Amino acid sequence: MEVLEIERSIIKKYRKDIWAKFVKAINEFEMIKENDKIAVCISGGKDSMLMAKCFQELKRHGKFSFDLEFLVMDPGYNKLNRKKIEENAKKLGIPITIFETEIFNIVDNIEDSPCYLCARMRRGNLYSKAKELGCNKIALGHHFDDVIETILMSMLYGGEVKTMMPKLHSTNFEGLELIRPMYFIREKKIISWAKNNELSFLNCACKFTEQNSKKENESKRKEIKELIENLEKVSSYIPMNIFKSVYNINLNTIIGYHKDDMKYNFLDDYDTKK
Repeated sequence: MEVLEIERSIIKKYRKDIWAKFVKAINEFEMIKENDKIAVCISGGKDSMLMAKCFQELKRHGKFSFDLEFLVMDPGYNKLNRKKIEENAKKLGIPITIFETEIFNIVDNIEDSPCYLCARMRRGNLYSKAKELGCNKIALGHHFDDVIETILMSMLYGGEVKTMMPKLHSTNFEGLELIRPMYFIREKKIISWAKNNELSFLNCACKFTEQNSKKENESKRKEIKELIENLEKVSSYIPMNIFKSVYNINLNTIIGYHKDDMKYNFLDDYDTKK
């Protein structure tokens, strides 16, 4: 399929489910400002590739000026996966910049939480490269389903209520901000877009995952994903209700909470509310 048809599908066929929600997140969370330079981080998967195309459309049709760098970090992909990313980028008309690291080789020797370490190292390398290229923002392709999975994982496995934020200031790289413009987009709509345009992307190109597929299938995030899928069969409202739950926290019905160094327990002012 020609790149023009693929681009047209985003703003025509998938206008409601993808394009409008991409624009909504950017506007609602004030993700982009005039003269921003954004590092659009591409892993080679469907989410980040679609995000890159949406950014191209936004730059083409947007109301203000900003610059884009399409960053691909090669953490040690095998030749086939590297070639797949390059071919998809060419097919989609995305001018990628590839830089190489040794992350997979480092993580391959770690037994305890290799995926967590890999994610942290990837993020650090992307921040560093974005800074080097003069970017002030870094865009990641996390979508709606990633958000609600994070909410439930935090509750069920972390014993806390928290979410994946739509944007964050970097604590280690001054002047850099992380944004997640796919925040409102359902994963099933991204899958539909890819299939409709006869596109195939990398799922997970990690050497560790390839060698330990059973462990991946037993991962906590996969468990939560399946849980949400089953709950959605009971009620289609459940995913959105999970999402909205972190918008509508009533502090009068919370035992305790904390923000920065401040901690609060409902007993702190219980007797003053008689």
